[in-house]
Amino acid sequence: MRSYSYFCNTRIEMGMGLSGQLPELLSSLNIGSSILLVSDPGIVKAGIVSPIQAALEASGYRVDLFDTVSPNPRDTECLAGAERFREQGIEAVVAIGGGSAMDTGKAIALLGPNGGTPIDYVEGKRPYTNIAPIICVPTTAGTGSEVTRSAVITEASTHRKLTLKHATLRPLMAILDPKLTFTVPRAVTAATGVDALVHAIEGYTCRATNPISQAFGARAMQTIVEALPIVFRDPGHERARYNMLEGSLLAGLCFGSSDVAAVHCLAEALGGLYDTPHGVANAVFLPYVLQYNTQEEKPIHAALARIMHFATESDPDEIAIHKMITGIRDFTAMLEIPKLKDLPGVRKEDFARIVELAVRNNSTPSNIRSIGAEEYMQILQAAYDEKYLYSTTSI
Repeated sequence: MRSYSYFCNTRIEMGMGLSGQLPELLSSLNIGSSILLVSDPGIVKAGIVSPIQAALEASGYRVDLFDTVSPNPRDTECLAGAERFREQGIEAVVAIGGGSAMDTGKAIALLGPNGGTPIDYVEGKRPYTNIAPIICVPTTAGTGSEVTRSAVITEASTHRKLTLKHATLRPLMAILDPKLTFTVPRAVTAATGVDALVHAIEGYTCRATNPISQAFGARAMQTIVEALPIVFRDPGHERARYNMLEGSLLAGLCFGSSDVAAVHCLAEALGGLYDTPHGVANAVFLPYVLQYNTQEEKPIHAALARIMHFATESDPDEIAIHKMITGIRDFTAMLEIPKLKDLPGVRKEDFARIVELAVRNNSTPSNIRSIGAEEYMQILQAAYDEKYLYSTTSI
């Protein structure tokens, strides 16, 4: 028997149209009167931010907008946001957008009051203290960052993905409004949805998992596998949009107190080098890492196959695993996720660097099966060539 802990102090508010009640929801938090809205240019251009900003200002808040956020946010952007935080005398951060905006908002809430750079905190040179209140309003069903203790930031000088991780980075409140996801492009819906699925899979199976995370993860997997194809085909489907945002939330609650693993380690390396959308990078590696892991960890992966309804309760474990890997491959193909070799910028000459970054990722030790540079290279090559590692479950 082992010990484990689970902690989430985020107040979760979910409902259709709830973002319109942001001033009323914030009034109970005692966060001060000056707010930094953190978003990205796409969300601003889509018209999502301006009505929220206007409502906050009409309610007496002093609001400043920071939207210098890239799809894979840089440490330099976080530092610029932290400088704005100090210049404007900001008291709280409200992040509106996908994972990039929310992770940037968390970093600004840390760096603004405390100074330093992201690497200072990753390397333990500075403590995670005195963090400004963070409120997250997700606009995609994907990252679950609205309830996690993590923020993934790219170090611009090295392309390395840095993970800020501490319980104090959990947002004070998460406001989930499915209406904000209705205008998300189909490709982004697909990529962020697969990202959420990988959160649930890895949070459920990794070495840092626990029964509470697995309960959230099981429900998240079932919800996402059912709802994602519907919203991909019919972006205006209200029930499926609601379910996807809820599935993403549950996946965040799953991995937020456990960890991710090898799929994310490879995906973050790819994103750091090429700015590959995170969900796309996760999708291209998922079946290959699953096949690698299932060689030694059959029962838990057979359970996954049944949870996601790729297999039946009567299927033997080997058959269930085979059906899951086949099902995941077909699932991502149906969502029109591109192949690794077709992604912009990806070159075999960079494989050694990708492997190096993956090995250095703090989540590599959490993978359910031990993995190192040699195994990462094998998986990377297999994904590029679309040839599976083992003939027992070859597709």
